[in-house]
Amino acid sequence: MQGPFYRKTVTTFDFENYLKGKQQEVNAALEKLWKDVVAPPTPLIPAMRYSLLAGGKRLRPILCIAGCEAAGGSQADVMPVACALELVHTYSLIHDDLPAMDDDDLRRGKPTCHKEFDEATAVLAGDALLTAAFETIAAAGCDQRGDALKWLEVIHLVARAAGYSGMVQGQMMDISSGKEITLEELDTIYLLKTGALIEASVQAGAILGGGGSGEINALGAYGRKIGLAFQIVDDILDVEGKTEIIGKPVGSDQAHEKATGHSLMGREQAKARANELIDSALQELSLFGAKGEPLVALARYIVNRRR
Repeated sequence: MQGPFYRKTVTTFDFENYLKGKQQEVNAALEKLWKDVVAPPTPLIPAMRYSLLAGGKRLRPILCIAGCEAAGGSQADVMPVACALELVHTYSLIHDDLPAMDDDDLRRGKPTCHKEFDEATAVLAGDALLTAAFETIAAAGCDQRGDALKWLEVIHLVARAAGYSGMVQGQMMDISSGKEITLEELDTIYLLKTGALIEASVQAGAILGGGGSGEINALGAYGRKIGLAFQIVDDILDVEGKTEIIGKPVGSDQAHEKATGHSLMGREQAKARANELIDSALQELSLFGAKGEPLVALARYIVNRRR
């Protein structure tokens, strides 16, 4: 992709340091998850750690933290949920890469889990990460008994976004759809496959940060829009990106003859659509004032990213 395509706005917010700092803090929290676990000498936990700690943008955890802070909470309030969201996301990547799905050999610049280990181990590692996500949220909620209903609400929110009415359904629709689908049908796939978990990430943060219904709903709308924009940019990167930068093979959508935002709209219209979605998402943040600056910057980062 030839340079950023979203207009730059003058701001005093140092997004580069914010992003780097949050990534480091999330990575440190993820490192601790199985640090002291005593487990049988099988490849399961090594495979889980291999995929989880292979790198990545940590976008969903950071959106969760930013949503919490925008609603008046702190990072400490929501870090277990932020980690859980990355567990869910990593599980989905492991399974998406399997030969029965997208059949990819490279992820985050490293061999995919089934290539580094084997297919059976990869399936079980994905299963275990998904289960561990809800164990992580529930364990944190048990320490916050006064807010038990909030934690229960978050568990329900994440489960719905990750399951048959969200991400898994979107993936099912994606692999069963042909290249002759409408843009409206593609939007539905993307809103489920990618948008649902992103939406849940910011809303979960707002719930645990003490946000009111207006704030939670506004962040939900913001999340849906940036989730759709994220997937459109992914489509563009699959055509214009470079494997050594994005960390996974390019051209796979075309090789699998999949309909994408790029194939249905063309390069320029796809970029324009992503920009329109970001503009609309930013309007949802008006009630947060300065506390919403990280969310503003994250939305712009999504359309300007190169990986």
